[in-house]
Amino acid sequence: MQHLQTIVTLRQALDAHRQQGQRIAVVPTMGNLHAGHIHLVEQARLHGDIVVCTIFVNPMQFGRNEDLDSYPRTLAADISKLQDAGCDLLFAPSVQEIYPQGLDQHTVVSVPQVSARHCGASRPGHFDGVSTVVCKLFNLVQPHVALFGLKDYQQLMVIRKMVNDLCLRVELVGVPTQRESDGLALSSRNGYLNPEQRQIAPVLYQCLQQARDQLLQGEHFSTVESQASARLQQAGLRPDYVHVSHALTLDPAQSGDKELVILAAAWLGSTRLIDNIEVSLP
Repeated sequence: MQHLQTIVTLRQALDAHRQQGQRIAVVPTMGNLHAGHIHLVEQARLHGDIVVCTIFVNPMQFGRNEDLDSYPRTLAADISKLQDAGCDLLFAPSVQEIYPQGLDQHTVVSVPQVSARHCGASRPGHFDGVSTVVCKLFNLVQPHVALFGLKDYQQLMVIRKMVNDLCLRVELVGVPTQRESDGLALSSRNGYLNPEQRQIAPVLYQCLQQARDQLLQGEHFSTVESQASARLQQAGLRPDYVHVSHALTLDPAQSGDKELVILAAAWLGSTRLIDNIEVSLP
């Protein structure tokens, strides 16, 4: 596996593969890789001849009081996992390489509407940081296909709109969320949970499953949201939001909408967990 850190060497390496007519698949990550990331890399092999993984802890998507400094950085372990998974190329640039003039002087890609609610409301500016760095990585790698986990459902919808609006030539593949045996969605931030919190954390997905069942039984959207929030609170979590939304626009669900997604975020101690579940109404 090639391990590259500069834009120049990345472009040189990928130009050689592109000249051979090889199809390039990319998996963008922030590192601290877990089984969910590795599953994305393995799925990428099904979509491309060359699999590229990027590791970049993007400061632009962290808020002022968020965990940028403490976010786990485990590059040596990540390299070992990627090699075992058959990744062909790792691009792990420095912040200076991506933002040579600093964050304040860098162009920002902002995606309207779909980024406004849910995590976008709770974390102002977060999705501007996501869309900016993903747009830049797409321009650097120029992949044929990019794979993202559906755990970050809103993130994928933001990127999908950006790709469509800016006419970027990349196919997006959403890969189902990988979970622990008790249902907890795999996440780098799960490592922040202490043993007691880890026992409570699966309640988030359990509440989403109950909410899905209520929707399928014809329960009103607002009732589903309020009851799910109450269940989270009773279990010891602090709900940020539980929203029943249109699956594509992420607008609040309306009567007659059939393809829905229930998006939820909740705090467990100092750890913010997110999850979602898709629902197709009959």
